[in-house]
Amino acid sequence: MRVAMIGTGYVGLVSGACFADFGHVVTCVDKDAAKIDRLNAGRMPIYEPGLEDLVAANVRDGRLSFALDGADAIRTADAVFIAVGTPSRRGDGHADLSYVYAAAEEIADLINGFTVIVTKSTVPVGTGDEIERIIRARRPDADFAVVSNPEFLREGAAIGDFKRPDRVVVGIEDERARPLMTELYRPLNLNETPILFTGRRTSELTKYAANAFLALKITFINEMADLCESLGADVQQVARGIGLDNRIGSKFLHAGPGYGGSCFPKDTLALVRTATDAGSPLRLIETTVEINDARKKAMADRVAAALGGTDLKGKTVALLGLTFKPNTDDMRDAPSLDVAPALMAMGATVQAFDPEGMHEAAKLMDGVVFRDGPYDAVEGADVVVIMTEWDQFRALDLDRIKLLLKQPVMVDLRNVYRPEDMKARGFHYSSIGRPESAR
Repeated sequence: MRVAMIGTGYVGLVSGACFADFGHVVTCVDKDAAKIDRLNAGRMPIYEPGLEDLVAANVRDGRLSFALDGADAIRTADAVFIAVGTPSRRGDGHADLSYVYAAAEEIADLINGFTVIVTKSTVPVGTGDEIERIIRARRPDADFAVVSNPEFLREGAAIGDFKRPDRVVVGIEDERARPLMTELYRPLNLNETPILFTGRRTSELTKYAANAFLALKITFINEMADLCESLGADVQQVARGIGLDNRIGSKFLHAGPGYGGSCFPKDTLALVRTATDAGSPLRLIETTVEINDARKKAMADRVAAALGGTDLKGKTVALLGLTFKPNTDDMRDAPSLDVAPALMAMGATVQAFDPEGMHEAAKLMDGVVFRDGPYDAVEGADVVVIMTEWDQFRALDLDRIKLLLKQPVMVDLRNVYRPEDMKARGFHYSSIGRPESAR
């Protein structure tokens, strides 16, 4: 089948490359000339494990290409995917759908023969209706169906998530779209992947509901971590104890500095606004958003407490990890964006290292001194803070770290190390949700 993918961001590029690997002929289209030039030169605009090799293999085999002008690709496509950004709109938190609607207008002018137009971007309920209205108003003669097909990709594991998904959700209103969408995902039949066909609005809401529930789950365990600290309990054991219950599950029960990234902050806020406008407010999700925002800001106080107070003038803090999670260069809503400025406001000098995120971090973090490696970042610091659980931070040479620090203080916001081990090595060690006696 022939596929046009509008947008070469995280979702569009990964989806396009994976569809090409399934055997479809895919053209990824973007209006950013520099990005298209990079892709045509074999350089990825994002860091995602395995993506560069996957793209190169499918370009080499003639199934994947990149274009600034999508006219030919759209005219000949069986399916046109809209995979453009839907950032939070300034001022009210609603999803900004201007890129989606602009793509719909462009597609309307170009489609030729029956075409399935698929929304891959995360969009509020009813967006598919509006896309259909836009296209019908612009091209009354056009023969098309609008489908919702939300993505459920985790950054750092996106290729595996696309090729071995828990489920594929497809929202349709026109039954002619069903066989085409089934054929697109036919390679997943080998793994017996469930493909759930629903109404279009149900599909759109399913994406938001999934992200909101996972954000709530993270926030729940973070609040449990605070309670554990007050009561002398261990949040990791609590998480294991409840996660072994099949009704709850163990995923997303890792206490830390709060959730960030391209999805959870944006999507929870958009869902709250949608629900409020619909007269059916989601109090649980509203509270989740508030708690998470406050938690990220409070992490700097934990670092200051480890150094004995809130006046950090003359102190140096080493941050290991800046991205919101490992195996990505995504800095969107990362907790470090709250922690670093707060520490500097207290008077501290902040020096930092991240394996993949420093280029993006440099655009967002004024005043932070970026270092070439973890030991370089730690040298001369008063405290080392583990912000992101990159693999290379899981087995640091702790004796070397201790020698490089002015004093042996570590604040582990990801619970990478065991308190008893750190105590045995002579560290003053602070972690999340574990009893004071174990620190």
